[in-house]
Amino acid sequence: MKNIIIAVDGHSSCGKSTVAKAVARKLGIAYIDTGAMYRTVTLYAIRHGLAKEGYIDTEGIAGALGDMDITFSFDKEMGRNTTYLNGENVEDEIRGMAVSGLVSPVSAIPAVRAKLTDWQREMGRNQSVIMDGRDIGTTVFPDADLKIFMTARPEVRARRRYDELTAKGQEANLAEILRNVEERDRQDSTRAVSPLRKADDAIVLDNSDMTREEQFDFVIERVKEIKQAHPCK
Repeated sequence: MKNIIIAVDGHSSCGKSTVAKAVARKLGIAYIDTGAMYRTVTLYAIRHGLAKEGYIDTEGIAGALGDMDITFSFDKEMGRNTTYLNGENVEDEIRGMAVSGLVSPVSAIPAVRAKLTDWQREMGRNQSVIMDGRDIGTTVFPDADLKIFMTARPEVRARRRYDELTAKGQEANLAEILRNVEERDRQDSTRAVSPLRKADDAIVLDNSDMTREEQFDFVIERVKEIKQAHPCK
């Protein structure tokens, strides 16, 4: 069977990763969490004093990319993908508000986007993959077989993020999270390099009032349609 590339783009905290992981399991293909990659670069920058509120050392972060080894592994015990930075499990740390507040400006650095885009393309070169992020269908894989653009109302996304953090026992403020969601939307959509936008041929999935199962079924149906239209895939 020909390799298939599925691009899932969209706004922050709209459940891209959750749906993409479920689809990957169903289809038996690789899942690449590009958002985790940008979050990991951001964590490295924070740890090394290259990023903090009101300050981004663009040149320093660009120069440090060669010192970062970002890998993924499936944690059977937790039943989830785990992100590693230079061999250290950073999955929980990269999901915290400290990283969330700085990931957009770090992601906007041209050298960061160029390097991670190269890594992402390499990951999808010789295998079927589903990738989620902000610019997969527009920049990383503009010829992807299926492009989904996911979104939801900001207040819905903020509530989901709040529930996710509190479920992990982390302190969270709903109003602060909503401000972060709206600010990330603004930054992601207005950055100079690979801004967040819907690809012309992407299918919109507004999941504001949908269950996870309904979202999963929506994507699987689109995959079936592609396979019916192109039996060789």
